[in-house]
Amino acid sequence: MHPSLKNTPLVIATRESRLALWQAEHVQALLRQRGLSVELLGMTTKGDQILDRTLSKVGGKGLFVKELEVALEEGRAHIAVHSLKDVPMELPAGFALACVMEREDPRDAFVSPHYASLAQLPQGAVVGTSSLRRQVLLHALRPDLKIVPLRGNLDTRLRKLDEGQYDAIVLAAAGLKRLKMDERIRSIFEPEEMLPAAGQGALGIEIRSDREDLHTALQSLVDMPTWLRVTAERAVSRGMGGSCSVPLAAYATLEGDTLFIRAAWGDPDGQLPLVRAEQRAVVTTLAQADAVGLAIAQALQAAGAQVHRH
Repeated sequence: MHPSLKNTPLVIATRESRLALWQAEHVQALLRQRGLSVELLGMTTKGDQILDRTLSKVGGKGLFVKELEVALEEGRAHIAVHSLKDVPMELPAGFALACVMEREDPRDAFVSPHYASLAQLPQGAVVGTSSLRRQVLLHALRPDLKIVPLRGNLDTRLRKLDEGQYDAIVLAAAGLKRLKMDERIRSIFEPEEMLPAAGQGALGIEIRSDREDLHTALQSLVDMPTWLRVTAERAVSRGMGGSCSVPLAAYATLEGDTLFIRAAWGDPDGQLPLVRAEQRAVVTTLAQADAVGLAIAQALQAAGAQVHRH
């Protein structure tokens, strides 16, 4: 262990939602098992504060990450634990993704007090989601549904559902499972029905890029198959202009050294049909995974998908 890590506690910057705290405490427990002293620094981010507009309208994924990065920069925290789905495709200069951990269930969950599945929803039912990806994929499955915005942390979203504001909502299965709320899941969307978002279900740990000691200390938490998969997925997103304003799904599986990646792009205005692309490739390095993802982005564009320009 690096001497600098023995004497001072490691501080994890985290959002204060129940799910973010679970993620930070999970990393804290794993690092403590490895003999490190670890504390949490809870923070509220812009993404947690602005709840009346969709993310794509107020600045995208970085809203959940920025304050945590400021804490790293100022030395108030050493590492930040993120849901990888919330991490922008390009990190600011001076920051690095030091570790990607083993993935929880990457799929989407159908949650409803009255209906067991999407197919059982009546014509014109109201479904809540803040994700452009979920909007276009739901629309492709059920054009008759009324899809309306839904923001807030997990508990807030479930409360709005229980209050009767929606007939059903769609959430990441990973969050519900991590918080032991599996009983809220009525059905799971298989990737064939609804492709997950890039990085969904995976946790990433961010550090300042000059902290080689932290980089080394975190290597024992790395799950390389997950990292290869999400690198390919995030490369698709990056190649398409990577932000919350892109209705894009990207999902990779890995069997042995063979990566199978599928992606889908939808038109947020509903004018153009869904565009899909997929590819199999032998992948053993992060650079190879990245290249496959970028190739898929090019295939989507060739098929008519539009790149989001900031």
